[in-house]
Amino acid sequence: MHSSGKNNIPVYSIDRFKRSGHYTYFQIEIFDKNRDFKVQYPHRHDFYEILFITKGSGKHTIDFFEYEIKPGSIFFLSPGQIHDLDLSEDISGYIFLFTSEFYLINKNDQNKLLELPFFYPLIPGSPPLYINTIEEVKTFSDIFIQAIAEREKNFEDSPDLIGALLDILLIHCKRLYPQNAGDKMNKGRLLVKKFKQLIEEKYQDNLSVKDYAEHLAVTPNHLSETVKQLTGRTSTDLINEKLLVEIKRLLIYSELTVSEIAFQLNFSDQSYFSKYFRKLTGQSPAEFRNFADKK
Repeated sequence: MHSSGKNNIPVYSIDRFKRSGHYTYFQIEIFDKNRDFKVQYPHRHDFYEILFITKGSGKHTIDFFEYEIKPGSIFFLSPGQIHDLDLSEDISGYIFLFTSEFYLINKNDQNKLLELPFFYPLIPGSPPLYINTIEEVKTFSDIFIQAIAEREKNFEDSPDLIGALLDILLIHCKRLYPQNAGDKMNKGRLLVKKFKQLIEEKYQDNLSVKDYAEHLAVTPNHLSETVKQLTGRTSTDLINEKLLVEIKRLLIYSELTVSEIAFQLNFSDQSYFSKYFRKLTGQSPAEFRNFADKK
């Protein structure tokens, strides 16, 4: 599903994937080679995605991290992440797209999505869940099949039932998703996830740690100490990680000049931007672009 040539990376809203008569705040359906919305790859969304593969193979690239696609793979995408798919002809599975509003509408805890380990993960990348038993594959398949059938019924309360099935799906995923001892959600972990979510929303503003701390209503020291304790990295590391991914994306997939990229990401001037990029990568932006073009 790779696109050829350089284009700006599109951002798709969920209504881009809406079929006639279906809902605009979630979409669930069979995923195969016949599923064609004429989308450009790579792209990003402003909603959440769960992709469950039951047959076929390939490669899923999420924010420059590559993951193997095989039967029993479940991939999770948070808003803002860019992904690209390289799929075999026999690919088959299910896909569930949903907005935060759909999931949280009846939830007392509005942080519920952030409490799941696979959305806005604390570790770099977005590792999939690989399930291996026939029983687990059947459990997940049955949930998707039931949700698709309910969507087709289109009763007044169908969204409520589909929301309940999404809850069941996410709970099963949470139970099976690999987690380290001590990964239980607490105020510190929630703060770091909110920080990562905010970076996704505000990275183009090129904010400082102090600015992010103000948005999160904490002191810069508290934010930095919490990030360091839970990730082993600094707050600046997380900001730089996101900025670096975005710079690389623009250098690879857009026709923008280095100066235009610097301006778009709110750097004071091209010289500082180039020094920043070289410090993090060991290459100038032009060297990185030339190397990427030759690959």
